[in-house]
Amino acid sequence: MLGFVPPLPQQPGRPPSSGHMIVCGDDALARRLAVELRFIYGERVTLLLPPGRDANNPETPLTQRGRAAALFGRMSAAMNRAGNGSGTTGGSGDTNAGVEAVRIMEAPEPSDDVLEEAGIDRAAALALVYDDDERNIRAALTARRLNPRLRLVIRLYNRKLGQHLEELLDQAAAVAMPGIDPALLDASTTVLSDADTAAPALAATALTGSSKIIQAEGLLLRAAERPPPRPGEHADPGLCTLALLSSTTNDPAGAEGSDSSGDEAPQLLPDERAVADATGRGTVVLEAISRADPDRPATRMGGRGAPLSQIFSRRLRWSALGFALAAVALVIASLLTTKDTALHSAYLTVLDLLGMNDPAEGAPPARQIIQILSGIAGLLLLPLLIAAVLEAFGTLRTASSLRRPPRGLGGHVVLLGLGKIGTRVLVRLRELDIPVVVVEEDPEARGIPLARSMHVPTVIGDVTQEGVLEAAKIRRAHALLALTSIDTTNLEATLYARSVKPDLRVALRLYDDEFATAVYRTLRTAHPGALTRSRSVSHLAAPSFAVAMMGRQILGAVPVERKVMLFAALEVAGHPQLEGHTVEQAFRAGAWRVLAIDATPPADRNPDLAALPPFDPEGDAAPPPSGLVWDLHPGYVLRAQDRVVIAATRRGLAELLRRQRSAVPGR
Repeated sequence: MLGFVPPLPQQPGRPPSSGHMIVCGDDALARRLAVELRFIYGERVTLLLPPGRDANNPETPLTQRGRAAALFGRMSAAMNRAGNGSGTTGGSGDTNAGVEAVRIMEAPEPSDDVLEEAGIDRAAALALVYDDDERNIRAALTARRLNPRLRLVIRLYNRKLGQHLEELLDQAAAVAMPGIDPALLDASTTVLSDADTAAPALAATALTGSSKIIQAEGLLLRAAERPPPRPGEHADPGLCTLALLSSTTNDPAGAEGSDSSGDEAPQLLPDERAVADATGRGTVVLEAISRADPDRPATRMGGRGAPLSQIFSRRLRWSALGFALAAVALVIASLLTTKDTALHSAYLTVLDLLGMNDPAEGAPPARQIIQILSGIAGLLLLPLLIAAVLEAFGTLRTASSLRRPPRGLGGHVVLLGLGKIGTRVLVRLRELDIPVVVVEEDPEARGIPLARSMHVPTVIGDVTQEGVLEAAKIRRAHALLALTSIDTTNLEATLYARSVKPDLRVALRLYDDEFATAVYRTLRTAHPGALTRSRSVSHLAAPSFAVAMMGRQILGAVPVERKVMLFAALEVAGHPQLEGHTVEQAFRAGAWRVLAIDATPPADRNPDLAALPPFDPEGDAAPPPSGLVWDLHPGYVLRAQDRVVIAATRRGLAELLRRQRSAVPGR
């Protein structure tokens, strides 16, 4: 069922050859990354796993080693089928021909002895993708001491700590290797977060189901899904067509864009002829390019009048407004009847309201009537003041508590789970000013303090229990994002939400591809009019980690059904497929497409194109101009000193990197 799985002994007596890559981890990302490096890039890989079962999936009967072997077996069988068929791109077949199987080792910790046994002194790159940040940091420090030339890719959730660690490890490499090439040092240490990589795609799926955002040097690239054109209509290609969606998208029997769809599967980076011949297919186009906002803090839910509205209720505010209007009316009446000055009329009215003025004996009847009305209005002031004091006191007492979903809330996104992934998605949704209601079972979860500080409505409870989703206003919600770490919980919540609201937009986090395909087919058959998407965080994050291990920068990963398209920044030098060719000639259908070039001189270039400009609280500083040129002429000849932004498939980017590695001696 899983295909041929070669024997995977510990092999303590056969050290790996030089230039191999080591992956250390304890969850699905480590296994996915090893598959990516072995079967896409053709690298020699040593995979270090903890003994025993997966801590995140204790119910599975397979150990970590068994799950990895099963995954490698399925991938090997798929590669053999692809190599024997005629559908391979470019006729390359198996990209890992002649490369030995992944070497699997088991150890509770990546200690000095374990890393030395894995061949750390001869390795080209090391990926530390444990779920525990502290373990990754400890192993990174050890690895840098054992091999200063080693390229490190570290998984960290803490962004600020990751920046400091990256600087520290690069400085250690520079001290250990005086005179090192700065270009090599930039790729020496890379800190990534799987949560940050997957959050934009997950948030976009919940928001519209059609928009994906990629960021490059302060600019936003928006890839949008467009439905098939109607008879007689012509689809707008946008700036360029990035992908053709599978023709089985509307077929309940078809898979969601997987390779099992055969020739009808989605086509990434098609040429103009393929786009013209594709009838009845949706497209993913590069729709617009706009400037990104500076890296500003996520906004709270509540609007501009947040302080007053959070302290006093709406009923009290309306009562205070009514009292103020009554006082103004009394001042105007006194002004008109007594012919007094406006200031003196207001003074007398205030004294009457507070009961501090003398009786108006001997005054005109109009003045006496106004004084009586002012006294009656003054009687209403006392309970109003008491209510304001009580509400303010109650608000201060509950300032540290979680906000409950307000009445009348609608059109929001219900987010299940506030772990690492859910917290990052919450921040992304609030940056887009999307109303969110969070459901979390653990009151001490990682994202609870963030939800409290952002005043996001939160429901504490088990989502599988009756009444929890109703408390989150699921009947009036726009979308459901099920992002807990348990597949069955996400599925159960999705099924219940669909029973309550059949047209609800749903995106659920699932690890197993076969399980995700079965769930997708069933939900699409039962609810053909509602959008359903299943996403795997490790599937979205693994390509970025793999490219970082190859020493390159990934700007983002866009899911196209169940495939992934990568956006990367590359130096043209050393890529024979790009250097000396025009933009039109450099395009390889199904592999890569040049989208932009960086016209900034090499000495002044920003090393991180994905970084946002710093947030300016005053808003006076103008954003720095971007050196990226997007409206490329097809006849522009790419030069060695150019840096380009490309859209590529996983195999296309792997081919570019393999060609550069073989073209540059000593790498």
